[in-house]
Amino acid sequence: MLHPTSLRRAAGMLTSSLPRVVAAARRSYSSSPPSSSAGEPFTDPTKYEFLQVTSPRPGVAQVTLHRPRALNALSTPLITELNASLTHINASPSIGCVVLTGSEKAFAAGADIKEMAPLTFSQAYTTSFIESWSQLTSTLKKPLIAAVSGHALGGGCELALMADVLYCTASANFGQPEIKLGTIPGAGGSQRLTRAIGKSRAMELILTGRFFSGDEAERWGVAARSFPTHEALMEGALATAETIAGYSRVAVMAAKEVVNKSQDLALRDGVEYERRVFHSLFGSHDQKIGMKAFAEKKNPEWSHE
Repeated sequence: MLHPTSLRRAAGMLTSSLPRVVAAARRSYSSSPPSSSAGEPFTDPTKYEFLQVTSPRPGVAQVTLHRPRALNALSTPLITELNASLTHINASPSIGCVVLTGSEKAFAAGADIKEMAPLTFSQAYTTSFIESWSQLTSTLKKPLIAAVSGHALGGGCELALMADVLYCTASANFGQPEIKLGTIPGAGGSQRLTRAIGKSRAMELILTGRFFSGDEAERWGVAARSFPTHEALMEGALATAETIAGYSRVAVMAAKEVVNKSQDLALRDGVEYERRVFHSLFGSHDQKIGMKAFAEKKNPEWSHE
């Protein structure tokens, strides 16, 4: 148990960092006009080899993994492109939510074994192999919805688990089968899967390499929702993304921040952190806009500030 002095010091550190959350959000969206889909329509002029980047709904970016011959196997070039696209999306004032998906046949069938197989320990260690995958969760401030259809195995399962919200088809095929290759999950699978479904079930899946369906993923809490078809999945994911994108970007960023903190902090410290972020939002324009609109029974027009 922490000494009371240590608790006060930790709470003080949390409190002193909170204004930066709102300040960062204000800087990100200060150029946005008052609108639920701030800014000009999103376009990404980059020519990607392994991605397709579109904006199918107001305020929504869709990033589709596109390496069909390899069932979207995750290679270093693909991840490099993914990080580049998400960096561009993160900086866009017109985007409030991101949908990451693959094809109907495969979200991502795993990491590229041909790339990994020849590596030695020193090569993997000194180059921090697959460390760049964590950029997805460490730098993206906007909510990310993974829409999973078909195979999401090994690295593909780990990529899906990095999302803020996971949707899937009932027949989607998840798994961490690395044990069959003489190795273990290396991009957070053992950690995120265990947090999602508990030690015993995660241990069974990782030690046996057994696959599990989208229906099981929903029942176990890995997925927020499952859908009967790929078309229904994409419609559901895009509809949710559009709903999120229609809210205050400042509040959405703060909400994502506090939920993620719940994974790192003890309950007492997490509740304290949440309360301080809640307090900090009283310094935002959107809190005034939202509460005034509610009182007047009008729809708010967010400033994203």
